[in-house]
Amino acid sequence: MEEYSMLTERFGRYGERSAIVWRDRAYSYAWLIGQIEAMRRRLQAEGLERVVVSLETEYSPYAAAAVFALFGQSCIVLPIDDSLVAAKIEEYLDVGEAQARIGASESGLSIRRMDGREVRSPLLRGLLYQRVPGIVLFSSGSTGRSKAAVHRADRLLAKFRTEGRAARTIPFMMFDHIGGMNTMLTTLANGGCLHVLKDRSPEEVCRTIERYRIEALPVSPTFMNLLLLSGAHRTYDLSSLKVVSYGSEVMPAYTLAAWNAAFPDIRTVQAYGMSELGVLKTKSKSSDSLLFSLQGDGAQYRIVDGLLEIKAESAMIGYLNAPDPFTEDGWLRTGDEAVVEDGYIRILGRRSEIINVGGEKVYPAEVESVLQELAGIEEVVVSAETSGITGQMVMATVKLREDADPSVSELRRRIWAFCRDKLPAHKIPQKIVITRESLISSRLKKIRNPQAQAGMPYMNERREAESK
Repeated sequence: MEEYSMLTERFGRYGERSAIVWRDRAYSYAWLIGQIEAMRRRLQAEGLERVVVSLETEYSPYAAAAVFALFGQSCIVLPIDDSLVAAKIEEYLDVGEAQARIGASESGLSIRRMDGREVRSPLLRGLLYQRVPGIVLFSSGSTGRSKAAVHRADRLLAKFRTEGRAARTIPFMMFDHIGGMNTMLTTLANGGCLHVLKDRSPEEVCRTIERYRIEALPVSPTFMNLLLLSGAHRTYDLSSLKVVSYGSEVMPAYTLAAWNAAFPDIRTVQAYGMSELGVLKTKSKSSDSLLFSLQGDGAQYRIVDGLLEIKAESAMIGYLNAPDPFTEDGWLRTGDEAVVEDGYIRILGRRSEIINVGGEKVYPAEVESVLQELAGIEEVVVSAETSGITGQMVMATVKLREDADPSVSELRRRIWAFCRDKLPAHKIPQKIVITRESLISSRLKKIRNPQAQAGMPYMNERREAESK
């Protein structure tokens, strides 16, 4: 693959420059290229070429080397976070038709063949026949079985043909997430350095920024809010940070405003990406704006019946286990409701998450942005609840700060009083649920349907109130 050769040649040129810092130890590009070659020799010795494999590991320099080694062997890679529960891993292996399971660590590659498994998917078989390496990315599956998006690796790597600016970057998103994979590829393709976190707490992120003079931080809006609430940014020197990019969920206006007030000198950029699309180049109208445009890579967009559709070279070639989301003329239906303002795109929310109150649309992020301003609220998720009168009504599930009054009736009164002049009546939550549990997933995104999360206990099983 031309793109593989292009990147490994660059790694050779970067030489002793630090590529990855992991567990406070630096690994150079010379080490990385040597590790890739050693792993390829091992794969060749095992006869692993043009096969579908899982890569079950944590974010590490060994994982990065394994990805490139597998690309060099024309393999299709299923990146899997090895902290996932066994049942979810088995689901991914089954859907992805993995023929071997691979781990990558200081001990080298561990390889376990899955004898007798045949690749039946036409998408996978086509890539293997063409000797084109691939990646299968799985959605989080919060509403059911995870969707498996199949990508051509050459198309994901093509955007790095032009060498960009090297940056010291924290790979915040998980290894098996499109954002995490994109951060790794972008940073290494441009000669930057990845600084892998010990954990993703605000304290550890700020410590790493100060110690290693981090320049770029890609995160979720939920984490940005967590960092502000923690106050950790006041304890550490974050002056090296030049750009923060956010994505993976809708940004509440209140969070963005609070972030820019705390960090007026940091450029804040809205990213746009999906497991189905890869991560597209974007430009925010300004650091304090929720508007953005697509930049380069030949990406195009249109809005049809209020839904954003995108055509891009980096788009997947299809799902393994879900209906085709492409239109007849090749546009991907993203599922995001959007509008165009002054030539820029504004994402309103996922259509599947919109609350319909008597025919009126309610976007959860809009209501959450208002509720986050209310003193005492630490986390809040807005979702739909069935109503016999209006079809649906707005429900707010709230985690309070430790020093806040836990009374549901008092919280309901305060919410109504606070929202009355900020939201139309149909957008004000009619039902309030208080929980002791976090409303944030392991991927540091909001859990959009908290009541459906298995095993989530509520205060007194569930303390709730409905306005009459």
